[in-house]
Amino acid sequence: MKQCCECSNMHEQRADKIPSDFSLLYPILDKYKKKAGSLISILQKAQEIYGFLPLDVMDKIAEETGIKAPVIYGVATFYTQFRLNPIGKYLIMLCKGTACHVNGAGEIEEAVCDELKIVDGETTQDKLFTLNNVACLGCCSLSPVMMINGETHAKLTPDKARKILRDIRKNDFVENGEGSS
Repeated sequence: MKQCCECSNMHEQRADKIPSDFSLLYPILDKYKKKAGSLISILQKAQEIYGFLPLDVMDKIAEETGIKAPVIYGVATFYTQFRLNPIGKYLIMLCKGTACHVNGAGEIEEAVCDELKIVDGETTQDKLFTLNNVACLGCCSLSPVMMINGETHAKLTPDKARKILRDIRKNDFVENGEGSS
């Protein structure tokens, strides 16, 4: 299948990746592929299955639906809900809305980035944390706020944010038996 420039570059970058198991995708495709306007639903369900949208999954969706691969890639990159790379075990959503911004979200982001050695959109080398800045978490009265795997952490300071991340890392280390002697 001929790809656009961006898609072909992604194919080259991911050529060494293990192919996805499409058996989980086929029921979704069977349900939605004949329904007009269902691409976003298909992509949402595929992301639920794989945790992100692997390129070979998007290619399979193109093949099965007849929608051109660059169109699918365009939709997947346009909407912020879609991820093209795996995320860490802990997804940090840092609110950058007006209330959080005014109350120090920039300093919280600096502390998180410094603590984890990543920037917005990246995952730590140990695959434990992914940082995503978001427009609003709807917790304005608790600003600044970050949510980690659905748990809200409010009234943050840079030191409090660092402590939360360190505690998660420490607890994860212990839970996985790595901290026991």
